[in-house]
Amino acid sequence: MARIIDASFVTSASKIDEAPPEGIGEVVFLGRSNVGKSSLLNALTHRKNLAKSSATPGKTRLINYFDVTYKDDESGEKFRLHFVDLPGFGYAKVSKSMKKEWQRSLVEFIEKRRTIRLFIHLRDARHPDEPIDDEVKAYIESFIGPDQCYIEVFTKGDKLNQKEMGALLRDHPGAIVTSKMKRKGVERLEGLIFDIAVKGAPCPSK
Repeated sequence: MARIIDASFVTSASKIDEAPPEGIGEVVFLGRSNVGKSSLLNALTHRKNLAKSSATPGKTRLINYFDVTYKDDESGEKFRLHFVDLPGFGYAKVSKSMKKEWQRSLVEFIEKRRTIRLFIHLRDARHPDEPIDDEVKAYIESFIGPDQCYIEVFTKGDKLNQKEMGALLRDHPGAIVTSKMKRKGVERLEGLIFDIAVKGAPCPSK
């Protein structure tokens, strides 16, 4: 079993030229504004305030880098990754301008950054089939490389009742559903990130 034992903020970048030098494998987190990226990052890294939520959804425009250390309990080896928190997109009140800003500042980054090993697309479990999420999924899959993976993770699973959860799992078989309140799905995701981004495990079947 591998687990995260340390995490720290590295830097913020507004464009690819300001990002850290390529080298360490990168895990990118993206999703609509207010989907719970900061909460999930904090849960994964066992840190309460590593990633800070903005008081105004959709306000953050920067690419935030975090240095994350995994430890393999069996071998005792340690491995470093960069977790990359991308600006949220598609917030209702600023949908058009937010989407335009997100595309302009991030298209070059996510298409050309070859150290990205894994794209984690967060989707709100309460609204699992938003068209904008489908568009982002199709966009990433249009350019993703053979050495990169894309997975979907549903946040705010604690907001669903049993019937709604059943429908989500029926429509999205094998979905990873997380909850910051109960840490549901967090350990599973923590291990999956390690397997894919560090060990080079194949992408889960879609």
